[in-house]
Amino acid sequence: MTFWNLYFISKLALFSTGHLKPLWLANMAFALALAMSAPLRVRSWRAVRLIAGLAVGLPLMYREANVPPFGRIVEEFGNLSTFSFGYWLELLPRFLPPMLVGIALCGLVVYLIVNRWLRVATFVMLALFVLPAWQGASEVLARIHAAPTQPSVVATNGPSAQPLDYNATLAAFRAKESQRQVSFGHLSSNASEQFDVIVLHICSLSWDDLDVAKARNHPFLSHFDYLFTNFSTAASYSGPAAIRVLRASCGQEAHADLYKDAPAQCHLMADLAQAGYTPQVTFNHDGHFDNFTQLVKDNLGVPNVPFVSNAAAPVAMHAFDGSPIADDYGTLANWYAQRAQTPGPVALYYNTISLHDGNRLPNNKLSSLESYPLRVNKLMSDFDKFADLIAQSGRRAVIVFVPEHGAALRGDNNQVAGLREIPTPSVIHGPVGVRLVGFSGNHGPTTVIDQPTGHLAVAQLLANLVSDSPFKPGVTLSQYASKLPETPMIGENEETVTMKTATGYVVKTPDGVWVEQK
Repeated sequence: MTFWNLYFISKLALFSTGHLKPLWLANMAFALALAMSAPLRVRSWRAVRLIAGLAVGLPLMYREANVPPFGRIVEEFGNLSTFSFGYWLELLPRFLPPMLVGIALCGLVVYLIVNRWLRVATFVMLALFVLPAWQGASEVLARIHAAPTQPSVVATNGPSAQPLDYNATLAAFRAKESQRQVSFGHLSSNASEQFDVIVLHICSLSWDDLDVAKARNHPFLSHFDYLFTNFSTAASYSGPAAIRVLRASCGQEAHADLYKDAPAQCHLMADLAQAGYTPQVTFNHDGHFDNFTQLVKDNLGVPNVPFVSNAAAPVAMHAFDGSPIADDYGTLANWYAQRAQTPGPVALYYNTISLHDGNRLPNNKLSSLESYPLRVNKLMSDFDKFADLIAQSGRRAVIVFVPEHGAALRGDNNQVAGLREIPTPSVIHGPVGVRLVGFSGNHGPTTVIDQPTGHLAVAQLLANLVSDSPFKPGVTLSQYASKLPETPMIGENEETVTMKTATGYVVKTPDGVWVEQK
């Protein structure tokens, strides 16, 4: 039973560190079955027992561990197979930290010594029965103590919150969001009041990432005319995030609905086209991963939108799959040079993966986690430089800076750094800003929008700016941000939902259970 003792001891150790949530009854039954079949003298039968045990034990442990559902792994296998060998080497110590491996080896030595003098199996079996009883009693006591003073609450749009059922709250949220929509007016016919709209969609950036990278004080963030400090990106993967920003004119959809046809009025680029803009698209990558280019085309809402090549821009780094990533400023400057050939105002959707996990800088041995501070500071400096380029040209533009999702640089008890299967608040809480370039009036202090908001609020702000140009004389910029729609911070992936609460957040797991987190 040496192997199976180590199996259960490993589970108990992972449970104690918060990396595994045992299914206690299943483990008890499994351990009893192994104990009852222990006295097997024939080697072939012992081999059969080992194979049968592995067939039960490994899936059980995978089910209990804080890892993505197996179906998700199968679904993403095509994408995972494109990871470079160097990226796999970088990921390995995140899943198996060297210190953890060292502790496991030390534990193995201790076990082999102790097992010579004591029946370790007896203590393992005892722990499998005592720990769940202790855990259950602790949870009951915690609920009794917390019930009078700290009821479970879900954050609402108002200043206060009420005790609510999580499923009911989510259903009410869905119903409300399905009715919300932003309407755009037409851009002014006065050429001096017209301006471009440039949406910079940034992969892997959150407020928490800025804190980890010590980049919150970068001058770029102080140049915004509007800053959303409590913005929810809702998604933690690039595909869903792109759909959400391109459908920003309607309320937050359920994840499953993102891959269904949306009403024409939900497409941000289509709304801007009707307002008088010429939509365009460019990336600083090739757009092949996860069929990203086609996904963007399908959600523009406008046929035959030109995708401007980034071939003229210098290569700044290489992605996790080895593909080249163009320099952000070089890509945008190249687009801006070609933009001069298009008469009238232009609406650009730009997507950058410069901050994505696994990216490698040239002639640099830093891991992607280590190089993140360098990359995020350069990205913000490049965008500042691009804004200066527009200002020097004498044109006007409204630049919208919005992340897809965070990089999860810290990780947490439920997922390793860089893994974003669970859209936790630290992952979906992104810095969003809007900057007016070429504005000749008094910018005044940055208008800070600190109420809970989502993509709908950005669409509404854009609609306000388009319908009543801020580039005409005598405007006060803060008026455009008045009464923007609020959206509670609810994150969604394929099988997971997260909601902020008064004391932290809750996660709806793939099997439909709500789990409270802090």
